Amino acid sequence: MNTSRIALVTGANQGLGRALVEGLAARLGPADLVLLTGRDQQRVTEAAHEVAQLPGTRSQVQGVVLDVTDAESIARLAEELRLRHGGVDVVISNAVARLLPEDSQSARADEFIDVSNSATHAVLRSFAPVLRPGGRLLVVASSLGTLGHLTPRLRHLFDGADLDQVEYAVESWRGAIHNGTAEEAGWPRWLNVPSKVAQVAAVRAVAATRRAHDLASGTLIAAVCPGMVDTATSRPWFSDFSQAKSPAEAARAVLDLVSADTVDPAHYGELVRFGAALDWHDGTPPVEQDRLLTP
Repeated sequence: MNTSRIALVTGANQGLGRALVEGLAARLGPADLVLLTGRDQQRVTEAAHEVAQLPGTRSQVQGVVLDVTDAESIARLAEELRLRHGGVDVVISNAVARLLPEDSQSARADEFIDVSNSATHAVLRSFAPVLRPGGRLLVVASSLGTLGHLTPRLRHLFDGADLDQVEYAVESWRGAIHNGTAEEAGWPRWLNVPSKVAQVAAVRAVAATRRAHDLASGTLIAAVCPGMVDTATSRPWFSDFSQAKSPAEAARAVLDLVSADTVDPAHYGELVRFGAALDWHDGTPPVEQDRLLTP
């Protein structure tokens, strides 16, 4: 069995995902392997080659084609890494569908949910079981992922839910969008809000079943908030980027969780932003934002 560390990042061709790969490749050692994944073969190959050539890169870097909307492909890759390497040490689920302010939120709902939520569920189901002791499984979310950003009548769907229940809630939300009852049921028009809450709820669900064992072995499962990041995905949504971080700057706090010698129990299963866990029940429903965004 190969004891070198194996790291994997989804949605890694550009932006934050690319910065996470670059940071991992710089922090890990020559015997370690960082897998840069994305859907497009050419872009994945080019990005992996470019990272491998960076002067700060120390580890091996390999491009892997992975469509995160295909749960079977995620499961096959996890099994392949289990058989070949005995598991995986770092998994960062980062893929997100790019959405523009002028896009119809309802028309893009399936793609957005598939990439952000169904993929998160698949990554958690497939990679948590093959995470080696001392490993890190992180889901990139945002500060919108706390429960208080949903109206009170929806919070029970995610609070204390197991992963099957989170998946059911997400599919109920998807169905409500399609049949035109989402707004009546209290779902925000802005897809990002329920999507991020569901991501964090999924992390909490998996972590709740593993907490004692993982903490005993120094293993971390958590959601992470990188803050405002200046990327092509986020730039159309904000007029003031004076407080935004570059992808490399935003990646640093996430990578610090990966590199930490010990796991803070306060971080386990929580949404962590800049080294501090956010209160799961915090937040306010984004009423004003809904009015500004295209339904």
